[in-house]
Amino acid sequence: MNLCTLTDKVAIVTGGNQGIGFAIAEGMARHGARIVIANRSAAEGAAAAEELVGRGLVADAIPTDVSDGTSVSELVAKVLDRYGKIDILVNSAAVIVRKPAEDLTEEEWEFVMDINVKGTFLCCRNVGRHMIARRSGKIINISSNVSQVIQPLRSVYAVSKAAVSHLTRALALEWATYGVNVNAVAPGPTITDFNRKFLEEHPQEYRRAVDSIPMARLGEPCDHVGAAVFLASDAANYITGQTLLVDGGSTLW
Repeated sequence: MNLCTLTDKVAIVTGGNQGIGFAIAEGMARHGARIVIANRSAAEGAAAAEELVGRGLVADAIPTDVSDGTSVSELVAKVLDRYGKIDILVNSAAVIVRKPAEDLTEEEWEFVMDINVKGTFLCCRNVGRHMIARRSGKIINISSNVSQVIQPLRSVYAVSKAAVSHLTRALALEWATYGVNVNAVAPGPTITDFNRKFLEEHPQEYRRAVDSIPMARLGEPCDHVGAAVFLASDAANYITGQTLLVDGGSTLW
């Protein structure tokens, strides 16, 4: 028996158009899942789904603003109408603002918290209702190693990711009796399109990040696929409420 197969599972991946989200979407699709990419840009979501289809995988896209409850409700309704069920939810949509805390504006705080925390909650809540009714489901929230350790210029981002990890524990406790597993993956510093330009323009930040990791390299999006596939599979049926750090050991210092 292959415990890590996701054959015939329906998986929503928010922020699945790029970076870690896209890598996880592809990884789950390669393990048999039917992928629905949910992100704000219809063009980017469609392009990502088309890329997966071009690789022989099953995927489509539904434009979604995760910070808007109506948009999330429409996402869930469309997926259920199209596929009849939702087996897996991956909350990867996220934003970051890098600047000194004293220079952060209220608008920047609200922007990060709306996407990273409110968006994760809304998707969990709306998909969770369906999973509770089915008494089955796997939710994987993408947190960060800064939920546990602090890096400079990331105060609001760190707070948002700590909230994601704690929300994961709260929902896991509430939904355990319904057969819904809620876990998180916490990447360490990872090179993605999301931060590549920043690292190129701030080589000192790149060096500091590498020096903070015992394995002496930044992560790649593919480094986080195995953890997500594992947590979505039957191999993780007795695991819930955990934040799995995939960080090259950056929290060991």
